[in-house]
Amino acid sequence: MNIELSGHYGYRRMIRSVLPSIAMVLVTSIYSIVDGFFVANFAGKTGFAAINLTFPAIMMIGSLGLMIGTGGAALVAKIKGEGYPEKANRVFTMLVQFGLALGVLLGVALAIGAPVVARWLGADEPMMDECVTYIRLNMIGMPGFVLQCAFQSFYMAAERPQLGTLMSIVAGVVNVLLDAVLVWGLGLGVAGAALATAAGCLVGGLFPLYYFSSRRNRGSLRIIPTRILWPYVGKACANGLSEYVGSIAMNIVTMCYNLQLMRYLGEDGVSAYGVVMYIAFIFAAVFIGYNIGITPIIGYHYGAADVREQRSLFFKSLTVIGVLGVLMTLTAELFAGQLARVFVGYDADLTALTIKAMRLYMLAFLITGCNMFVSALFTGLNNGVVSAVASFTRTLVFELACVWILPALVGIDGIWFSWGIAELLSLFLCGFLVARFAPQLLRRQR
Repeated sequence: MNIELSGHYGYRRMIRSVLPSIAMVLVTSIYSIVDGFFVANFAGKTGFAAINLTFPAIMMIGSLGLMIGTGGAALVAKIKGEGYPEKANRVFTMLVQFGLALGVLLGVALAIGAPVVARWLGADEPMMDECVTYIRLNMIGMPGFVLQCAFQSFYMAAERPQLGTLMSIVAGVVNVLLDAVLVWGLGLGVAGAALATAAGCLVGGLFPLYYFSSRRNRGSLRIIPTRILWPYVGKACANGLSEYVGSIAMNIVTMCYNLQLMRYLGEDGVSAYGVVMYIAFIFAAVFIGYNIGITPIIGYHYGAADVREQRSLFFKSLTVIGVLGVLMTLTAELFAGQLARVFVGYDADLTALTIKAMRLYMLAFLITGCNMFVSALFTGLNNGVVSAVASFTRTLVFELACVWILPALVGIDGIWFSWGIAELLSLFLCGFLVARFAPQLLRRQR
């Protein structure tokens, strides 16, 4: 079933349009979580800490695909809204080619430098071999991972979001089945988890490469023969820079959390934070999926110069995201115990630490979604600079400052409160950016 970017969006149509993107990101987020579940329960907490320590470095490369896809989908949707479908196909093709090349080159580089990266991330000797193994085997799937992240946004721009959901489910099933066979059945531990993830990424990234090049493609975008024109690649990357900055900053911040936790609590702190981040990742995936779905719609109406519809999408989105944020926070507070025991129920002290951390950390979801949406809004409006400012300041500046300063002032709880304080500061900044750079969205309709 196809969707159309044009026309008016009420709540029902808007939610139906973004649901496939939300489902797609949710399924994709299962990869690291499934790895964590199997490793924690069948390979021990040293292996569990190792994958949590190294996964941010892997995500920093994979997130380049998110930058290419999010910025590129908004650009392609804008070109379509202006009435140039053939040009949109050429730009789409350039960006896919660029993403594939990046995945190959950077995957090789990280595989070679894995020991240095693991040491830089703070791995101690008991973790070192497992950290290096997890990084290197994951690099087999890196080209697919970059493309998978990029195609998540392009499915919506192609008006085929359901295909994205289907592909994420297939790739997720591959990952889960291989985790069960390799980690649980064959006892390969961290190596098995990495191979399972790499296989899922290759399925999720390379099949759409075939589909968009084939005659079976029924979407409004297709891969066609063209050469790369760097101004378009640069425009797409600049437009999607906020998503990459947000992701890379989040992973840098995660590394800093791990360093602080190793300092204050040791291996248990990193393991507890890993569980909290798995749940936070699932919740954040809902907002990321929503933003992936809504950004091309905003970009299309921006290209069509329909300010009334842009304003409608803005306020409806804030309402939906606000409701979701309240539901997520309540879920985390009420079911923290059950969620913690799924991963670390074998260790009573670690379970207690994880429950406390989750209840403090997850309060941030009351406002996180609104801040994430503002960044996506400016991406849709093809204003990559303001979008990047919102994302960069929120994650790297505010949260990094909080995670280093608050523990010195209030102890361990300061680590768990850091994200919430950072999000509160960011909320004020995002309000200012909307008022300053998108004032037409706040004016009353006549």
